[in-house]
Amino acid sequence: MVQHTIKSAASSGVMSIRSPYPFADTVKCLLSAFAGKGVKVFATIDQAAEAAAAGLVLPPTTLIIFGNPKAGTPLMVAGPLCGLDLPLKVLVSELTPGVVTVSYNAARYVLERHSLPAELLKNLVPAEHLIVEALAE
Repeated sequence: MVQHTIKSAASSGVMSIRSPYPFADTVKCLLSAFAGKGVKVFATIDQAAEAAAAGLVLPPTTLIIFGNPKAGTPLMVAGPLCGLDLPLKVLVSELTPGVVTVSYNAARYVLERHSLPAELLKNLVPAEHLIVEALAE
């Protein structure tokens, strides 16, 4: 098994993992993992295509907006402003050719940002695990 580089931007709560797969395959792996666990994908936004439509150039970048209302609703009941961070998002980017990075907000960060009860961490952590598992070789 290849070790993934996981880094955390502690001040921003962003976790980033280097994918062992090419860009398109990484997006497919994540979408497949979400579908396999019954996680709803609300939108997949090809940000590079949107940039191109505006006459701009952006390296391959796709944002996947996903979630599980059964997991997310209790968080929004406890702290309605966490709706700013829900549904969850994962950003797949290839800013350097051949280096695909998958980034997302850490579950603990979302809880701290919105002063949510610690017991709600269990509602978000499975999404983190699913992202990491989807990228395991």
